[in-house]
Amino acid sequence: MRIAVLDDDPTQMGFLVHALKRGLDTGDETVTCVPFEKGEALRKSLRQETFDLLVLDWNVPDLDGVELLHWLRSFQKSDVPVIMLSSRSAERDVAGALGIGADDYVVKPFRTMELCARIRRLLARKPMLAAAAEQERFGKWRFDQANLCVHLKGNDGVVTRIPLTDREFRLALALFRHMGHPVSRAYLLEKLGVHGMEMPSRALDSHIYRLRSKLGLHSASGLRLQTVYGRGYRLERLIEGENEDEGTSMPDSAASGMADNEDG
Repeated sequence: MRIAVLDDDPTQMGFLVHALKRGLDTGDETVTCVPFEKGEALRKSLRQETFDLLVLDWNVPDLDGVELLHWLRSFQKSDVPVIMLSSRSAERDVAGALGIGADDYVVKPFRTMELCARIRRLLARKPMLAAAAEQERFGKWRFDQANLCVHLKGNDGVVTRIPLTDREFRLALALFRHMGHPVSRAYLLEKLGVHGMEMPSRALDSHIYRLRSKLGLHSASGLRLQTVYGRGYRLERLIEGENEDEGTSMPDSAASGMADNEDG
């Protein structure tokens, strides 16, 4: 789980990051907190990166938390969960932040157990952020967590069982849960279990290439797995009549190279 934390107080930031990791890391999924001292730095990152949750302080330099929230909801049209964590406790401030699009509001000084409980409750309401359920369905694709496979229902009604590796399953689920939205390479690498180390770029691309083939992520199925330059990948539904060749899902040279290494 990737959480972006905006706070310009180093002491408060350190305490908050420690509290979130201790309170939310259950062992099933590692919690990664990415700190930001300035709102503009976080806005720049949000144009490139993917996060499961944002924790925003109100009073920070150059672009405060509420201004950032307004940009996120009004211009980016992002529905990523946001918790405002601020010393501003006036009723009009709380109501204003919630009205702009905050999912919750916690007044400083916060209580660790309460903050983590609010976050867990919020994530439980967001299927794409909750721990993987035994069965998750996305149109014709049904993800079976227990058996690490995807059941694909064809146009003729016949269901095909597609076995996946653990990494392939987690990667595919992340893409389907963020259907229609770009997903950053860093986020996908984290879903593959890569922490504190680099995975060669072509290794991630090879996983994506194999998933595209295994799950039939092409125009005939009504989906397209598209490369987003400088960011990562986006799985999107095709508009009726749209040709997959109009997209940029994979450069031919990269695809052919990955095909040569598919068994490696």
